[in-house]
Amino acid sequence: MTVRHDPTAADALSSAVSVALIAGGVWIALAGPTGQVPVHFGMDGQADRWASRYELAALIGGLGLLNGVIGTFTSLARRRSDDPARKRSLGVNQVVTAVAMGGVGAFASATSLGAVDSLGGPAPMAGLALLFLTIGAFLGRVGANPVVGVRTPWSYKSKLAWERSNRLAGRCFFWLGLVGLIASPVAPQPLGLQLLIGGVLLSALWAVVESWRVWRTDPERQPF
Repeated sequence: MTVRHDPTAADALSSAVSVALIAGGVWIALAGPTGQVPVHFGMDGQADRWASRYELAALIGGLGLLNGVIGTFTSLARRRSDDPARKRSLGVNQVVTAVAMGGVGAFASATSLGAVDSLGGPAPMAGLALLFLTIGAFLGRVGANPVVGVRTPWSYKSKLAWERSNRLAGRCFFWLGLVGLIASPVAPQPLGLQLLIGGVLLSALWAVVESWRVWRTDPERQPF
């Protein structure tokens, strides 16, 4: 079968994010700080592990490579599909993956290269809130896949469970991100950041339960 090359905006975004992350990783390895940089923060917002610039470079560059691999295979699957709805959902998958990888890479770079001892101030909360808001705006439209979305045994066995659980997660992430972004300038830290992360984790758990609930009542579900 001949696969027609028809690059889309999702392809362009995925490629741009991959190139930016890989280039960022190379720059950090060659010209980043020579001393130790923070690479992990506890829930109290304090840096609890420091490492060399090479570990940070490997993380950022690795995110770029991973995004490139996922984006390439997703793009190939989209081009091979004859179903317009499937093609659209795969394009959304590319966008969500690129936004997630790029957002994590940007957040890690900003906090580590800033050589901060804690995540105090409004910027970290605002950055994460914006990331969740953007992911939430697209999450409800992702198609069934092994990489992006609410991937549970039940959502894979029921199209309805997949759609409803991902829409629920998308709405929760969007509104949590919007509220977090608005509240970030005045929220006490690290409490604001903790509440944002806690809300996202609870939303993810709610979406998992929703996938089971919908699967259980779906007359068209697939059995295990």
